[in-house]
Amino acid sequence: MNRLLTLLIPISFALIVGACSSVDEEPPEEEGEPALRDLAQARGLMFGAAADAPQINANPQYRVTLAREFGALTPENELKFGPLRPSRVTFSWDNADALVTFAENSGMKVRGHTLVWHQQNPFWLTSGSFTRAQLMSILEEHIKAVVGRYRGRIGKWDVVNEGIADNGSMRQSLWFERIGPEYIELAFQWAHEADPDALLYYNDYSAEGSGAKSNAVFNLVSDLKNRGVPIHGVGMQMHVSTDFFPGAADVAGNMQRLAAAGFLVDITEMDVRILLPASSGELAVQGEIYRTMVDVCLDAPNCMSFTVWGVTDAHSWIPGFFPGFGAGLLFDENYATKLAYSRIRDLLSGLN
Repeated sequence: MNRLLTLLIPISFALIVGACSSVDEEPPEEEGEPALRDLAQARGLMFGAAADAPQINANPQYRVTLAREFGALTPENELKFGPLRPSRVTFSWDNADALVTFAENSGMKVRGHTLVWHQQNPFWLTSGSFTRAQLMSILEEHIKAVVGRYRGRIGKWDVVNEGIADNGSMRQSLWFERIGPEYIELAFQWAHEADPDALLYYNDYSAEGSGAKSNAVFNLVSDLKNRGVPIHGVGMQMHVSTDFFPGAADVAGNMQRLAAAGFLVDITEMDVRILLPASSGELAVQGEIYRTMVDVCLDAPNCMSFTVWGVTDAHSWIPGFFPGFGAGLLFDENYATKLAYSRIRDLLSGLN
């Protein structure tokens, strides 16, 4: 049975239409093994990757691999407040537009990431002495401008990102401190007003399994939904390592309780970092973690997509944020597939 038919919540994605692109060449015809995007689609799962506009523009191997293997694209930075809004009265759309157009030309869905976050905000915003009313106006204007520009082209949005602290309390961010906790529900309402057909998600890390933060996220989104706030799903980032990752049963249980509460779930930013140099044993552990989490998602009727946070180890956020670590993705620095790729491919093919 199609996994979509088991849901009570209607799924609505933007219709992908052709558009002109700065990328001239088409991805080559597939030879040999089918791509992950096709294997996943056959199982009712959207398989995606975070992508970087400069690499798409400059690196043919990057964009061909991205378009061949992944059926969905999440802009890694281009839709965040800072890169998109260099001044209060100026938007910089070029890179975001290029990513959306590339995705459309490649038959890929787009996930909007992210409208409200405590990081990567522009200096004019964080240093400004805005009143509460002014800051609310800025945020409403921003959300409606961004979502409105891509209405009908971006079908999912991470509306609020990481609003819960690691201990389960509300994160003390610019938005929380100057507007109050209601900034979250306001953000969802404004996004819904800008595109009533878009699916709206709360997205966070280290809340995939069980624990205080997971419970806090569940309580937050449940409260929003119970009060009529337009929220449809929860994004589980899944930035993990071979030494620290949630148990499969805990993730499955969390997905199940979210389904019972009426929420969709996506794994939105997965990578599995390894202490370098990566040994064959660590790569085997990494492969099993990836395979297990894809399997958990396949088994959950409300888990609709699985996104890896990057295409190749040659262009990954991990070494810059976790010194000494890397090798977290499915393709190595030379675009060779890793064991994790094979483990996912075999699972999607029904071989393990």
